[in-house]
Amino acid sequence: MTGTTSPAVSSPASAARCRVAIAGASGRMGRMLIEALRDSDDCVLAGALDVPASPAIGSDATAFLGHASGVAITADVAAGLANADVLIDFTRPEGTLAHLAVCSRLGVKAVIGTTGFSDAQKAEIAAYAQRNAIVMAPNMSVGVNVTLKLLQMAAKAMSTGYDIEVIEAHHRHKVDAPSGTALKMGEVMAEAMGRNLKECAVYERYGHTGERDPSSIGFATIRGGDIVGDHTVLFAGIGERIEITHKSSSRSTYAQGSLRAVRFLAGHRTGMFDMFDVLGLK
Repeated sequence: MTGTTSPAVSSPASAARCRVAIAGASGRMGRMLIEALRDSDDCVLAGALDVPASPAIGSDATAFLGHASGVAITADVAAGLANADVLIDFTRPEGTLAHLAVCSRLGVKAVIGTTGFSDAQKAEIAAYAQRNAIVMAPNMSVGVNVTLKLLQMAAKAMSTGYDIEVIEAHHRHKVDAPSGTALKMGEVMAEAMGRNLKECAVYERYGHTGERDPSSIGFATIRGGDIVGDHTVLFAGIGERIEITHKSSSRSTYAQGSLRAVRFLAGHRTGMFDMFDVLGLK
């Protein structure tokens, strides 16, 4: 089995660099990741994957940057991963699971930013992590993960007397709601307060809803335009409100966080990790 690889992969100067494959290489996030790899001193692009119907299949993965890398975008997952140490995947649940099956066979680690997994699919990913190390997080941004830590602290201090609402906004093309980041915020706060998010989450309100359950965590979703990602958690008490907000203006924050996850995986052969592990926030 052969694949098209970057000359940088085999050059002496880059022998120690981590070889990274990108799934969804022609998409918005895929291109941001490829650009981050180009600017990295210790990671190099080694493979680029996309769906068979993509018009980018066969083209050079860095053509959009105005130069050639020697890495062609392919729909052949095995060929695209043949020279990689780590796959970064921000695609769809079904696609990610298909990629992980090949990663498992080839011994390739993974950084997963895909959201919308079912519990059964998360269990499949955990099983893969017993063979190859995986970092999975709904948001790879360093700032978002610091925000999650702040929410954990706030929820412990305001577990009673405050109503909690999570408001998130994303671009019109996002297909899952609430966002994976919003759900992670809810999970972190629920756990900090000794609650189960599945039991206390309220995702819809319409008509005569009755009074608010003080133990609930509410979610509101906004979709429109080109919003990269805004998340606000409101703690509403009597006489005061506290808002903790994170706003993304560029996907570059997700790309840089993903590369930090790649570097973290260099020290781990197996295991399931998240960005709290990567950033030392646990």
